[in-house]
Amino acid sequence: MKQELTQRLIKYVKINTRSNPYSDTIPSSENQFDLANILLEECREMGLKDVSMDKHGIVMATLPSNIDKKVATIGFIAHMDTADFNSENVSPRIIENYDGKDILLNEDLNIITDIETFPNLLKYKGDTLVVTDGLTLLGADNKAGISNILTAMNHLIQNPDIKHGDIKIAFTIDEEIGTGAESFDVEKFNADFAFTVDGAGYGEMEYETFNAAASKVTFKGGSVHPGSAKDAMINANILVHEFISALPQYERPEHTEKYEGFYLVTDSHATIEDGSLELIIRDHDKTLFEAKKAYLDHIVKEMNQKYNQTVVTIETKDSYYNMEEILKDHMEIIDLAKKAIEKVGLTPIVEPVRGGTDGSRLSFMGLPTPNLFTGSDNFHGKHEFASIDAMQKSTETILEIIKLNTQMME
Repeated sequence: MKQELTQRLIKYVKINTRSNPYSDTIPSSENQFDLANILLEECREMGLKDVSMDKHGIVMATLPSNIDKKVATIGFIAHMDTADFNSENVSPRIIENYDGKDILLNEDLNIITDIETFPNLLKYKGDTLVVTDGLTLLGADNKAGISNILTAMNHLIQNPDIKHGDIKIAFTIDEEIGTGAESFDVEKFNADFAFTVDGAGYGEMEYETFNAAASKVTFKGGSVHPGSAKDAMINANILVHEFISALPQYERPEHTEKYEGFYLVTDSHATIEDGSLELIIRDHDKTLFEAKKAYLDHIVKEMNQKYNQTVVTIETKDSYYNMEEILKDHMEIIDLAKKAIEKVGLTPIVEPVRGGTDGSRLSFMGLPTPNLFTGSDNFHGKHEFASIDAMQKSTETILEIIKLNTQMME
């Protein structure tokens, strides 16, 4: 199993599937089809049924039941796109029997994944790791999840004595920019519940996510010759800074953890005449989430009153909601995953996601979908890595969920 997981991961991460947050197409980048077409063929060659790819590039397949009784149909989902970080010419490197020390990624540029900054590395001492060359992300988020799901399906096909009901799998698009689930056909998928395999290290699982929104703020200044600018110029550069300064200083990602929400400025541009700013809002608590959005409107109102004209406008759109709102009524799914994690010899680590998954959307679309660990870590940057040993445990967890689901009906 470890060899298959390694081969799949190395193959998939070399395919650039970076999504594009500024695109209006679905998927946001054409190169996501490159991996989708490969997965489509692999599913067919493996012997899965009802293999399809829709016009958006979402791949679905079924492993039919091999029992004569009705059990719940389970889905497993992973996304094909990678985050907004360099993913061109990914060059993975395998480290056998990791020694628990700093990892030199790139000798020429002295790029090091060090234990002091990334103490989570110590969880993987003795494991086989896959790392980057320090110039790109790895893409294990979420190609480790894809590898684990397909390896689990192949294991079931090669071992027909393992009894199971109908299993649905899907590989989705544009998860990293929060839009992919909009194109997901829940009715076609036809699962009773599902798991995204999109988490991090050994034994982790999540059923709570942020509530999320994105805001676009526009600033209108007035350019006047500086020699005669008194009481006439309105500098949009200053407006942008005023808005950012009005945000709560300690409600930023670098000052928050666990259930604490935040504001994050993701982009800003300005001249004297015009300016723009983009930011995201996150909070697990729905009341605090709404309060954060209201506070942005308050900043806009205060600034417009100060200048006695409309110098700032804002547009805020909700992105996704805390899936715990749905999953709290389906705790038997959470218990099933916990039991499976324990069956593979791990202790379940249940913590809130400081982010979102496709399950954030899918749960509200009628498909309860908590999140399972993949065996990878340090997502969205050059220090990303995957543990083949932890990936194997994730794959074994998928198999145990399937077995337990069948046994529960006996």
